[in-house]
Amino acid sequence: MKPKIIFFSIIVFIVALTGCKVGPNYKQPQLHTLQSYRFDSISTQADSVLNLKWWELFNDDELAALIDTALVNNQDVLIAASRIEEAMAMVGYSKADLWPVLGYDGAASRYQLNLDGTGTSDPFNSFGAGLNLAWELDFWGKVRRSTEAARAELFASQYGQRAVQIGLITAVTNTYFALLDYDARLQISEKTLSSRKESLWIIQERYSKGIVPEIDLNQAEIQEADAAALVPLYRRAVAQTENALRVLLGKNPGPVTRNKVLSDVVIPPEIPAGIPSTLLQRRPDILQAEQMLAAQNARIGVAQAMRFPSFSLTGMLGAATADLSSIFSGESLVWSFGGNFLGPVFNFGKNKRRVEIERQRMKQDSLIYVKTVLQAFKEVEDALVEIKTLENESRARYRQMIAADNAAKLSMERYNGGVTSYLEVLDSERSKFSAQLAASEVYRKYLDAYIKLYKALGGGWISQDEMNAAGGQ
Repeated sequence: MKPKIIFFSIIVFIVALTGCKVGPNYKQPQLHTLQSYRFDSISTQADSVLNLKWWELFNDDELAALIDTALVNNQDVLIAASRIEEAMAMVGYSKADLWPVLGYDGAASRYQLNLDGTGTSDPFNSFGAGLNLAWELDFWGKVRRSTEAARAELFASQYGQRAVQIGLITAVTNTYFALLDYDARLQISEKTLSSRKESLWIIQERYSKGIVPEIDLNQAEIQEADAAALVPLYRRAVAQTENALRVLLGKNPGPVTRNKVLSDVVIPPEIPAGIPSTLLQRRPDILQAEQMLAAQNARIGVAQAMRFPSFSLTGMLGAATADLSSIFSGESLVWSFGGNFLGPVFNFGKNKRRVEIERQRMKQDSLIYVKTVLQAFKEVEDALVEIKTLENESRARYRQMIAADNAAKLSMERYNGGVTSYLEVLDSERSKFSAQLAASEVYRKYLDAYIKLYKALGGGWISQDEMNAAGGQ
């Protein structure tokens, strides 16, 4: 057989063998999903609002500016971006093992051989240089499975970055609304304190003139101290919330500029939660968990490939001579080409156990994936029920606040007219104060429920490219 035919046959044989990959091919898990969400009565279709920057629906330019700053400067986002770069490098690192390794070497030495034991032989020189080639053939797909795992981890890191971004947007929005809530409660407390100081002064004057008993004075002092204690409490909450928000922005703790009060924040339009099965393609944490599952599936193939022998080709082309001036002449040319294989015979089941370890890790990642999906469904359901119930609760608290304010005014008029005791005034004032604080807190929770829903549905496209891909929003 001619040498060319033999060489061609060897190449075909190598290509055929390297086309083999041991280990299971990845298949997307089949899950039983809900047909619809229990508290979603709007529609069973996904809404385009999820493809928007949903935080802009609150119509607050300051909030939008805070989020833009956080997406650029937040440390967690920067860490996630660095992990993507690391994963991209790892894909190239793993893929490089598919190709031969080409290197070079050189040597120069002078030595003397004492063959006859006299030590009188003349010393001589030796010079050499060459190119070396080593290539481990990927017969069983070990390198390709390793690259497959690295590529899946790259996708996982990209989804992880999106999860971090959406989580950051949610945290900034929640913290911002909490800050407005504490602003409102601080203002209520300060206004109440001012009113109660005035009432205390009036009661004290009346007590000095013997018009009212001492118990009225004591009750007025209690009321004034109660409001006075809440003022520093909410001032502390405001300062700490400002610090938390500044850190989310990637800045040092400090004050945060805001020109809007909580009651001015508009409730965004109610959106349909969509079909539950679409959540599997929207939530970045679900997509991340699936890619980690795919990566682990590929590692099973890597472990299985290690149970089979490895085949390598080696080659060398260079020059060797005793005279440096003739190293580039044809007479000094040296070359070699060969192949070898190395395989396990008996290692007390170590390679078998390695495969079993990867299979068990695959089982763990499968359970993590299912857990992630179930948690996602729970978060959507929780957010939907919070929106529906907090809407009614907020309206009830608002009616309570209006009624309590009116009751407090009437009680004071009745007391000043001598119709009722000061105890009724105190009770009405306490109810008014509590109702105002509760109304602010519940309205903030109502806003937070929408934020939870947007996050739970995986809504909010971060980049312009993503928005374009979602339909040109």
